[in-house]
Amino acid sequence: MFYKLGSKLLSLYASLESFGEFVLFQIALFPLFFRKLRFKSIINEIFIIGVGTSGVIVLTGFFTGMVESIQLYSGFHKFGIESFMGYTIFISITKELGPVFGSLMLISRAVSSMAAELGTMRVTEQIDAIETLALNSKEILIVPKIIATVISLPLLVILFDFVGNYSAYLISTYVLDINPITYHNIIVQNLHLSDIYSGLIKAVLFGFVVSSIGTYMGYITSGGAKGVGNATTKAVVYAAVSVFMLNYLISSLFLMLGW
Repeated sequence: MFYKLGSKLLSLYASLESFGEFVLFQIALFPLFFRKLRFKSIINEIFIIGVGTSGVIVLTGFFTGMVESIQLYSGFHKFGIESFMGYTIFISITKELGPVFGSLMLISRAVSSMAAELGTMRVTEQIDAIETLALNSKEILIVPKIIATVISLPLLVILFDFVGNYSAYLISTYVLDINPITYHNIIVQNLHLSDIYSGLIKAVLFGFVVSSIGTYMGYITSGGAKGVGNATTKAVVYAAVSVFMLNYLISSLFLMLGW
């Protein structure tokens, strides 16, 4: 019994220690964002992260909008309020599904790639080689990826919101036979600016967190090829869990602020 209790306490201590090391790593990284930025590297990373993820974002948004319209119709139809589907779908996509699903797709497509790339560079001593040239490897390898993700994810979320709402509109009006004018007017009458920018604020924060986790896990990789695989897995899992936790905390804060 005492052995199990001690093991759990040691495991908890190790987890807290790892989290503390991550926080200290980010604090040490912060001043690098105010130095001379490598715009060429940032643009290249935006192309890899943003453009490279746009295809899966379009597909995910398209099918999410269609599924949501079908599922909501079955419930709204029972009460004869199908006309209110448009606004419900709009805010659910822009405030919640867009930022969360967009982040998850970016994690699976780009964050995993970050961790694998940096992990491979670490175990093959390429990062050590950069340091021996008196260059800051964090400034070269990590900062451009984080900045590019913070820029790319809100744009991807906007793309997701547009595709998701458009596909929901098509299914609702052409398949479920909801009046398109009523569908549109209900959204316009009830829409608030906070319904849009709250999701974009989430996207910015999610982008910073998931890219920080992905680059950190790759940067500290050890143990050869197996270590690269473990680092990539941890980066994806930790980033995804962080998105869900942050989503709850930010949504609670927005609720308190009346957003």
